[in-house]
Amino acid sequence: MRRTVFNEDHEAFRETIRAFIEAEVVPVYDEWFQAGQAPREFYYKLGELGVFGINVPEEFGGAGLDTHKFEAVLYEETARAGVQFGGSGVHVLLALPYLKMLATDEQKKRYLPKFVTGEEMWAIAMTEPGTGSDLAGMKTTAKLSEDGTHYVLNGAKTFITGGVHADKVIVCARTSAPTAEDRRFGISLFAVDTKSEGYSIGRKLDKLGLRTSDTAELAFVDVKVPVEDLLGEENKGFYYLGHNLASERWGIAFGAYAQAKAAVRFAKQYVQERTVFGKPVAHFQNTKFELAACQAEVDAAEAVADRATEALDAGELTPAEAASAKLFCTEVAHRVIDRCLQLHGGYGYMNEYPIARLYADNRVNRIYGGTSEIMKTIIAKDMGL
Repeated sequence: MRRTVFNEDHEAFRETIRAFIEAEVVPVYDEWFQAGQAPREFYYKLGELGVFGINVPEEFGGAGLDTHKFEAVLYEETARAGVQFGGSGVHVLLALPYLKMLATDEQKKRYLPKFVTGEEMWAIAMTEPGTGSDLAGMKTTAKLSEDGTHYVLNGAKTFITGGVHADKVIVCARTSAPTAEDRRFGISLFAVDTKSEGYSIGRKLDKLGLRTSDTAELAFVDVKVPVEDLLGEENKGFYYLGHNLASERWGIAFGAYAQAKAAVRFAKQYVQERTVFGKPVAHFQNTKFELAACQAEVDAAEAVADRATEALDAGELTPAEAASAKLFCTEVAHRVIDRCLQLHGGYGYMNEYPIARLYADNRVNRIYGGTSEIMKTIIAKDMGL
């Protein structure tokens, strides 16, 4: 079936990105993997390439587009090459929607030009050591000073992707106590400068997968945040977080589908080259049947991912639909990647092979952005159950 989600502009972008990956990423990716992060300088290259500015208004140095399809191309091409762009995905997919939705004109003038160039990398800090899916239970606080010029931020966050290299972090904190009627009330969002006194980066976390993506613990001790860096209205942060969850879950869904597609590519290439009992592994019926079944699942996931992309661009992707797409695509990717690794035999367990890294990278898809169990809860509620 012919895909209709991409046009000539997207395919031209694909060619540019594919060439960029081959020239700038593949030759040094093993070094990134061993270091546990991409170098900070790499993000300047992404800025020069225009990756960060696609959805930023032209007046702030961007291309002024309003689409997620170029991000979709990035997911497909990085997965195809078996690489990642460090923690830069959070910069565009997670942080930018909040800046576009909540920042005032004055804030956009301060934030977005450096966002586009990569001079200031952004992350978002929601999760705390004791709160994952239950964001309403966060303990980090931001109290307004007596003179009303700044907030005083105290608390800790964990699992913050991009947290090591970030120059600005959107921090979620309690500005008021929850009410008896609504425990989600009282959360606010702040654009926090990582050079602020009292702001500190703890451990760079040693993850199972996503090795080139820096993930850190953050701590705030009496960090002064100017009132000019409050994003949106005070105490409405939980609503804002919910508003952007659909795009975040779309990104995870599409990324998972792209990983599954890449896994089939890696496995197909391997079984055609690897010989067992004097024959290519691809010669055996079991191999053919396994890859055929995987391809069928990838085709279904592609259809779901493409449909979700069109709905998201049209502003019509509902929370339940985003949850359904994430649940389906991540579960498909889990099954497909596992079967493709099996076809590699023992070599599939070696990190020098992209399928091994893909296996580890994929596992978190069913956890972050809301666990599969949370997705099922959202879908069931939408069904009236």
